[in-house]
Amino acid sequence: MTMQNYRYKSEFAEMLREEGRAEGMAEGEAMSVVKVLEQRGVPVTASVRERILACTDLELLESWLIRALKATSAEELFD
Repeated sequence: MTMQNYRYKSEFAEMLREEGRAEGMAEGEAMSVVKVLEQRGVPVTASVRERILACTDLELLESWLIRALKATSAEELFD
């Protein structure tokens, strides 16, 4: 009997899956913020890139993404 397709159904396993999804979403949103800035020709320093990519708060990342559409400097995201 193989267990390749077995999916753990405990509350703990589901919590871990949800955390993984949230982390993946935050990572994608953070990358989007950086890409928008770069595509608009806004310089992104290493420290700003690190701060954006380290963020896991989806609401904050969404607000940064909206600000990135009009920002003239990457630091404006954090005001």
